[in-house]
Amino acid sequence: MTEVRVPTLGESVTEATVATWFKKPGDSVAVDEMLCELETDKVTVEVPSPVAGTLSDIVAGEGETVGVDALLANISEGAGAAAAPAAAAAPAAQSAPEAEAETGGAAVDVMVPTLGESVTEATISTWFKKVGDTVAQDEMLCELETDKVSVEVPAPAAGTLTEIIANEGYTVQADAKLAIIASGAGASAAAPAAPAAAPAPAAAPASASGAKDGPAAEKAMAEAGINRDQVTGTGRDGRATKADVAKAVAAAAAPAPAAPAAAPRAPVPADDAAREERVKMTRLRQTIARRLKDAQNTAAILTTYNEVDMTETMALRKEYKDLFEKKHGARLGFMSFFTKACCHALKEVPEVNAEIDGTDIVYKNFVHMGIAAGTPQGLVVPVIRDADKMSFAEIEKAIAEKGKRARDGKLSMAEMQGGTFTISNGGVYGSLMSSPILNPPQSGILGMHKIQDRPMVINGEIKIRPMMYLALSYDHRIVDGKGAVTFLVRVKEALEDPRRLLMDL
Repeated sequence: MTEVRVPTLGESVTEATVATWFKKPGDSVAVDEMLCELETDKVTVEVPSPVAGTLSDIVAGEGETVGVDALLANISEGAGAAAAPAAAAAPAAQSAPEAEAETGGAAVDVMVPTLGESVTEATISTWFKKVGDTVAQDEMLCELETDKVSVEVPAPAAGTLTEIIANEGYTVQADAKLAIIASGAGASAAAPAAPAAAPAPAAAPASASGAKDGPAAEKAMAEAGINRDQVTGTGRDGRATKADVAKAVAAAAAPAPAAPAAAPRAPVPADDAAREERVKMTRLRQTIARRLKDAQNTAAILTTYNEVDMTETMALRKEYKDLFEKKHGARLGFMSFFTKACCHALKEVPEVNAEIDGTDIVYKNFVHMGIAAGTPQGLVVPVIRDADKMSFAEIEKAIAEKGKRARDGKLSMAEMQGGTFTISNGGVYGSLMSSPILNPPQSGILGMHKIQDRPMVINGEIKIRPMMYLALSYDHRIVDGKGAVTFLVRVKEALEDPRRLLMDL
């Protein structure tokens, strides 16, 4: 006897309602065949059969509320049970291998991959394949978008994509099922039959499909006082979910033609409105917006400025860049100089490398340097760990490697966590001056800017020098003005005389 239990429902979700049983006691079931559907506050979860056999009894009936890992049913395993579902569509004498060949081979689940520490959900941004397509092992099936990174989902096996469970725009929990692949030699041959065998859910309107809605949806409709035909069901076989009911209630409550006015905007002439384009913010962009606003609302951000004469740093770079690249296989840029200069200054002013935790100040005796990078998807901050212990060559290689991974959307969550200080280089885009915003919970961020020739008075004479404005934004709750200015002066001194870095002065 094999027990069928409630699967993991997602972080903070502790119970679900049994919405629909697709099988009844006495029915034969195959491995991974859907037994029932559970409904939580946010998602609908299908429960597959863990083994092939016969459904002997149902412990939790439709409408019952069950907790995580609760017993749903029991399955009796048997030698001939696996072939039973195929018997209805094939001659009784057909063997199990023959049935498997007709259905396209073994079913392989496509699951949400590991998203990273503390990331519990993702949004399906793009499907590269559609139902019926043949896929190779490790071929990209779809792309997920989390708060910080995009994650590509490869095919776990070669075969045919027979079902897409989570469509584009859906939000899925970690370890959720995304799709099903029929693997094996017969997969491609079976693929064309799959769409023809299952057009029923889309063929009839949800209100006329005959499928029984989940109890949570029925209760929500009763409480809202709306009819079933007002709700468009998006669940399995056109069933309505709680989310569908909520959408119907919101649509009924909104003033019909005036929906665009939901956001406070100035009146837009009709001809202008026709030329507008409204695009939903990506999860990454929403997270960037929220975190930056949280930083402004939480920290006492103040910015101090200075300027640095880049003559000596540029001369040193010019003199050694070819030899440096030949020996280390990495291009000598300015970022390694600035990273070294900041690490040097943070030793003298440790509060800039600290963070507030409640009523405590946490001082970091290491430097995990965040290097802000603009990408097509938005701003990301990969972290160079223990940058204070690295050589110029190690820093340049790490920056180049993480910068490429950032632009390609390949950074993992771990690579963007744990930073203690950040450098943002707006100069690459031509910025002459800016006030960077802190990257919480950090207490300091250095803004680099464009190098520009300007007339400067040197020993009583006017000379043209390559100058750069520097900006240090800091959390005034733990960093005083004296410390902030001292930090920026130390960075300036190190860059105007790079030999100080070698002498640790």
